[in-house]
Order: sequence, then structure tokens, then C-alpha cells
Amino acid sequence: MAGAYLEAGDARGTFLGHPKGLFVLFFAEMWERFSYYGMRALLIFYLTKHWLFSDSDSGIIYGAYTALVYITPVVGGYLADKYLGQRKAVLFGAVLLTLGHFFMAFEGEAGVGHVDNPVISIFWMALALIIVGSGFLKANISVIVGQLYPRTDVRRDGAYTIFYMGINLGAALGSLLCGYIGETYGWSYGFGLAGIGMLLGLIVFIWGKPLLVGRGEAKDPELLNKPVAGIKLEWWMYIIGVGMVVLCWLAIQFQSLVTYVLGIFGGALVIYVLFTAVTKLAAEERDRIIAAMFLILTSIIFWALFEQAGSSLNLFTDRHVDRAGVPASTFQSINAIYIILLAPVFATLWTVMGRKGIEPSAPFKFGMGVVQVGLGFLVLVWGAQSVGLENATPVIFIFLIYLLHTTGELCLSPVGLSAMNRLAPAHMASLIMGTWFFASATGNLAAGAIASATGAEGVGEEAGKQVVIDVYSTIGWVAIAVGVGVLVISPLIKKLMHLDTLVDDEDGGLEGQSEFGEPAAAGIHPTTKS
Repeated sequence: MAGAYLEAGDARGTFLGHPKGLFVLFFAEMWERFSYYGMRALLIFYLTKHWLFSDSDSGIIYGAYTALVYITPVVGGYLADKYLGQRKAVLFGAVLLTLGHFFMAFEGEAGVGHVDNPVISIFWMALALIIVGSGFLKANISVIVGQLYPRTDVRRDGAYTIFYMGINLGAALGSLLCGYIGETYGWSYGFGLAGIGMLLGLIVFIWGKPLLVGRGEAKDPELLNKPVAGIKLEWWMYIIGVGMVVLCWLAIQFQSLVTYVLGIFGGALVIYVLFTAVTKLAAEERDRIIAAMFLILTSIIFWALFEQAGSSLNLFTDRHVDRAGVPASTFQSINAIYIILLAPVFATLWTVMGRKGIEPSAPFKFGMGVVQVGLGFLVLVWGAQSVGLENATPVIFIFLIYLLHTTGELCLSPVGLSAMNRLAPAHMASLIMGTWFFASATGNLAAGAIASATGAEGVGEEAGKQVVIDVYSTIGWVAIAVGVGVLVISPLIKKLMHLDTLVDDEDGGLEGQSEFGEPAAAGIHPTTKS
């Protein structure tokens, strides 16, 4: 079976030893990440400088936007798995994303205030299209990568490494180019370039369909053609997608809706998972679920701080850092560049330590990640205070905070994905991954609240800088305290994981899986970088 699958996957020939379809997905995802991160680098400035939202309101809007980006992949992945198939879901998501980036280029008149500008409705629609488009595309394109190979194919790790580099290459280039052009020549040009990148990704994906050799198709194509209430089921999937756009259009304008959604559904999800673990699982499986929930809750704190990058930290870089004339948005590329450079180092480090029996446990790595994200803020605070609040902060401290945040991310994000799949029983794998997504969304929403707290309208520049420094100092020390606490109790959490009694599934797979079933490579975070 595996041999036949391998032969079919290579039916169109190989390039660098891999099916050519891998490189179709590489370039499609690279351009999608180019567009997404190019737009993200400019968004907080667009809110504050063009639409004239306050820093506080901009932080809340940004947090709600990124939170929704984390929620929609749960729906997009479910619909693809159950009905639509990954390829059509990715195609639909790419179309929505292209439209969203196209609408972002409609600025309207700058400086008149967002209340009186009717073009603001187009802006909300653009964000809603990008949110839902990301949900359909991000949840499924990495799954197709896995489908190009049988589970036992030794090329799988290499394939995901190649795909992973495309993700971060697109993120880095998008932040650099779209950020520079948007801040230098005008918002519409920066957003327009992001839209062109997404259009290129869509074209590549359509053109390369034959090279995917049938991967990612619906499990039951005949079912999609069956009419439901006079409309083909496939079209009902797209109607649901459009309905999601409308809901996100409302939620992004009334951010409290996002809070209610996360509070109600996230709380219910956690209660259901714990209830199931306590009442229906054997003792060891129950303990593993409790360990997974501990890691999930810890991740909320990490993402709440890490996701300051695109909001308050972006504004701090713009206003209070000696950038030598370089646009602030281009610094959003640093994280992606660091990941490209450091991910192979961390992967090698864990492997070598594992062979020697000294690799830290997943809970210990989580503690290290939270400590590092807190330490990053304290380093920036120290740098700002060392030169005096009346002076610009040296740019080296921006590189240092992103370095510490990236090493923290590499200790937590890929480790968390691997842990979720190892700890969850097969029949609860999707449920646990959905809980991970909701936790990430909650962290992003909390990030918006923290960013809002850094806003200090109506005060001078030095006083405003002091407010940001005070918030960063507080969250930095809190994160270090939490991280140290996680480190201290990590042996207990490791014990609850019962790693010594884990066994392979019947199909031989104890390998990490993507969020909807396909194996995922170490180092890939499908919600932030893929």
C-alpha cells in the first residue's frame, strides 16, 4: 500500500528528491504568508495613523482580529475533513484572502476620523475576508503536504522542513517589503503589494493542481454533488464560509462579541474535555489530559505576551527607538528571520540531548519559553531606562527582545503541538487540538488587552513612553514568576504524562500530527507561521 502511494505521489516526477507538488504548496504558502505578514506589519499603524483610532482601541481591534484568525481554522479544517476536501478548501480560502487584501487597498480619505468615513465598512469587510480565508487555507494546506507521502516515507521530515522555510521566507519578505512600501509610499501601495502576493499564491495553486496528483480531494465527491434544499452540498460549504465572513465582519467591529465567543465556547470546551477525562478515560489517559490542559493554559500567558509584537511593540519601535530612518514595520521580519536561522539549531539540540537522555521535558521547555518571553520585555525596559526616557532607545534592544521571544517560541510552540498529539487519545485528538487553538485565540485576545493598557492618549511623548515601560516591566516580571513556577512543578506534570507507557497507534503512528490529522514537522506552528 505504501509503495503504491509513494509511486502515485511521484507520478509527476520529483525535484530535489521530492514530489513536485511539494513545491507548488511551498510557493503557494510562501506567497500567502507574504501577504498575511505584510498586511499584519502595517495594520496597527493603519489603525492609529489613518483611521485615527486611539492606541487603546487599536490594541483591542488588533487583538480581536488575531484571535479570530486562530478560531476559524477549527471550522475550516472540520469542513475540509468532513466534506470539502483540503484542496477545494485551500482554493476557497485563497479566493477570500485575495479579495480581502484587494479591499485593504481602499483607503478612503485620511485624517477625517473613522466615524465619518464610509470606507471604514470596506476595511471591516477586508479584515473579515482575511480572517475566514486564513481559516480555510491555513488549516488545510499543510495537511496536503503530508498526503504527498506515505506515513513511513523517510522524506517526510525533509518535506516539512522545506515547507516550513517557505512559510518563514514569505513572512520575512512580506514584513520587509510591504512594510517599507506602505510606510514610505502609502498604505494602499503596501496593502496592494500584499494583495499581489496573495494573487500569485492563488495562481500558483491553481496552476499546480496536476502536480498534486489527486491529493487533498474530498473523501466522498459524490456527496458534494448531492442537492440539499435544492443546492449542491459543495455550494452549501461556500455559503457557510460567506456566513462566517458576515459573523467576523460584525465581531471585528464589536470586539466584545469575540470575548463572549471565547468565554462561552472556550469555557465549555475545557469543561467538556476535563469531564470526559475524569468520567470516561482510564487513569493514565486522564492524567495525560490533565497534563495537556496545564500546558494549554500556560500557552495562553506566552501568546498574550509574544503577540505584543504586531501591536504595542510595533508602536514602541515606531515612536521610541532609534531606527536610523528604517520604517518600524520592517522590524516585524526579525522573528521570521530568527526562526529560519535557529529552528535547525533547536531541532538538532533536542535530538542530540534526547540521544544522551538529557533532553528537557515538554513542561520544562514550556517554563523556559515563558521565562524567555518575560526576560525579553525586561531587557527592553532596561535598555530604555539606561539611556533615559527622554532619549530614543538603541535599536539593538529591539533585536534582543525578538531574539529572546523567538527562542522562547521555539521552546514552546512546536513542543506544544507535539505534546498535544502525544498526550491525546486517538478519539480525542481533534478535540484537544481545538482546545489548543482556542487557547491561542484567548492569548491573542489578552494580548489586545495588554496592548490597550499601553495606550496613553493626551500625555507627552516621555510620559507615554513611561506608561509602556511600566506595563512591559509588570508583564515581564509576571511572566518570569509564572515561568519559574512551571519549571518547579514540571517534574509533576511530566509524571502525569506517563511517557514510559505510551505506545504507538495500530497504524504505527506516534509521530506528531498537524491540527487535523496529518503528521506535522517539528518546528512548525500552524497558527502563527503556517
